[in-house]
Amino acid sequence: MGNVQAVIDLPEELYLSLSASGLTKERIASESRKLLALKCFRDKVLSLGKSAELSGLSKWEFIEFLSENDVPVIDYKEDELTREFKTVEKLTERLKK
Repeated sequence: MGNVQAVIDLPEELYLSLSASGLTKERIASESRKLLALKCFRDKVLSLGKSAELSGLSKWEFIEFLSENDVPVIDYKEDELTREFKTVEKLTERLKK
């Protein structure tokens, strides 16, 4: 499959302000992709792998990016976490026998 190009239109004055701060068009595009990927992962629209791909980062780099932005990589609900711990306890007991 090929690529699809998505374009962000910025008012010229806004772009000039961003470029005066050192942001190039490439950097604006890169940061926009990372932030879109973060939102898609946080909102459970894309998986970790697909979000990392969208961001242009490796999985580990994307995990670090999520951490820097206070987005948990694993987001268990309390009942799910309780079930996971019970499963670990059962497996640990079986290994001790």
